[in-house]
Amino acid sequence: MKVTVVGAGAVGATCADNIARKELCSELVLLDIKEGIAEGKAQDMMQTAALLGFDTKIVGSTNDYSKTADSDVVVITSGLPRKPGMTREELIGVNAGIVKSVCENILKYSPNAIIIIISNPMDTMTYLALTSTGLPKNRIIGMGGTLDSSRFKYQLSQHLNCSPADLNAVVVGGHGDTTMIPLIRLATWNSVPVTKFLSAEQQEQIVKDTMVGGATLTALIGTSAWYAPGASGAALVESILRDEKKLFTCCVALDGEYGQKDICLGVPVTIGRNGWEKIIDFELNADEQAAFDKSAAAVRGMNDVLKTL
Repeated sequence: MKVTVVGAGAVGATCADNIARKELCSELVLLDIKEGIAEGKAQDMMQTAALLGFDTKIVGSTNDYSKTADSDVVVITSGLPRKPGMTREELIGVNAGIVKSVCENILKYSPNAIIIIISNPMDTMTYLALTSTGLPKNRIIGMGGTLDSSRFKYQLSQHLNCSPADLNAVVVGGHGDTTMIPLIRLATWNSVPVTKFLSAEQQEQIVKDTMVGGATLTALIGTSAWYAPGASGAALVESILRDEKKLFTCCVALDGEYGQKDICLGVPVTIGRNGWEKIIDFELNADEQAAFDKSAAAVRGMNDVLKTL
């Protein structure tokens, strides 16, 4: 198996590091537009192989897409990172051109690749990748909800004083501070609803803190987070290559599911060797559906910006 990670910045390098450590593929290509960055980080990672005990071959490339040939999965992290105070919407103009160009170059050499989008604004970049490439919809996956759900579990674990691994909790909707919807009604702690253990005030605080999770980290460290986003991308790669059929929230093309069409938005899906394979209907209540529709409207507004470029 072969995987390419486009963008050797903090998120891309962290994603690549997770993939290599788990030996998810025999060859991993790290590609970046900046001279020497991908080669240097690839070499640095390879120098950990003897210490960590993995055999994945890691190759760095400065914008030479021929080295990515025959990749099974491609993770796209490239683009301008979000700065403090910057919205994801402000990133559209710059990152749309980057993502479209990357997809075109990747498919020249890996026409059968499954593409995972991490670049922001993620929902709009996923929609752009789908509409510009014409690929089957199951082969375009936006990572955002996977990360948001992990952040949701973190917030829940802090209030419940439990292991995040014992929690099942998902976030649906857009990957944005005002568009994501943490479904606390459906969250469980080893099958028991978390609402049995949390006050209404705690539940409200958890939802609020989850929604601003990305902005909180951006304010603290001065740029977008990278450990959890990188790990989220690697988790999707693992479920694809090992055909695990795991359930993740991912940004995928909707055709009537959850009441929406012609949009890519975060919903629960199974991830396997064919990409995203099935959308799971969580049967939202009236309030949750209204929030989902509002989220979809906001994402459509961002998608409309693509028409002006």
